[in-house]
Amino acid sequence: MRKTDFTLPKLDDLFTTQEMRDDAKLERVQNIPLNELHPFKDHPFKVQNNEEMERMIESIRKVGAITPALARQLPDGGYELISGHRRLAACQVLGVETMPVIVREMSDDEAVIAMVDANLQRETILPSEKAFAYKMKLEAIKHQGVASGQLVQKWSRDKMADKSSDSGRQIQRYIRLTYLIPELLSMVDEDKIAFNPAVEISYLEQSEQRILLDAIELNDCTPSHAQSIRLKKLSQDGVLDDQMIYAVMSEEKPNQQEQIKFKRKDLKKYFPAGYTDEQMRRDIIKGLELLKRQRDRNRDAR
Repeated sequence: MRKTDFTLPKLDDLFTTQEMRDDAKLERVQNIPLNELHPFKDHPFKVQNNEEMERMIESIRKVGAITPALARQLPDGGYELISGHRRLAACQVLGVETMPVIVREMSDDEAVIAMVDANLQRETILPSEKAFAYKMKLEAIKHQGVASGQLVQKWSRDKMADKSSDSGRQIQRYIRLTYLIPELLSMVDEDKIAFNPAVEISYLEQSEQRILLDAIELNDCTPSHAQSIRLKKLSQDGVLDDQMIYAVMSEEKPNQQEQIKFKRKDLKKYFPAGYTDEQMRRDIIKGLELLKRQRDRNRDAR
């Protein structure tokens, strides 16, 4: 007896045309409820309460969220945002119920690459954000390749550099920042530790970084580039200990200048919650400039 290949048609095939099914796959802007939108897993970019965010909130208040976000559907329901995290936060502040979103089918690696590329277009990006974003994208690109080892590592960095203002070498240096302990990485974001010294001390063991952090707080100063290179070399030679770290950090730098220091806790009550040190410094300078102009006017009026 001859076998027959008999397969029951799907319900979609019975009640829809091929044209309707093809049309359903087309990307289009949808207004999706905010409670169905979820942040990207391990999203490295922070939603900060800064001037850029304030401008976005005001823009959405006036004309609505015009530019659609990008998301992909989650297996258990809802959508994972690829881009548009700040737009989501702004809509939440304003009490908006939905926002425009383009839903696209993407693999995990495609989603990571799209997320990083979209968020690297921001006006202000912290070093830590760039560091973890580059690291995530590098891993995603390597997953898509077929080779392994140092050659694919260099090829992946160069591929990333094609769509970035940073060279492959600079991308590698940014990724090194992810090896810093959180406290030291925060100091890089706050401009307390310069980028070049930060890259060098990222090669220290975490236990050595902890001692360095204590030495920084004790001496109220951060390592210079030359000091960080010495610390890295001593660590790689296996001879760096507590006393050496304290000795290096207690050295007076040739260009070290006397500074006026304030404790953050004494200042933060005068600023909105979430203000960074740089925002505080900027507003303090503005306030002092206004005070100086007022004093000058009072002097001229006498």
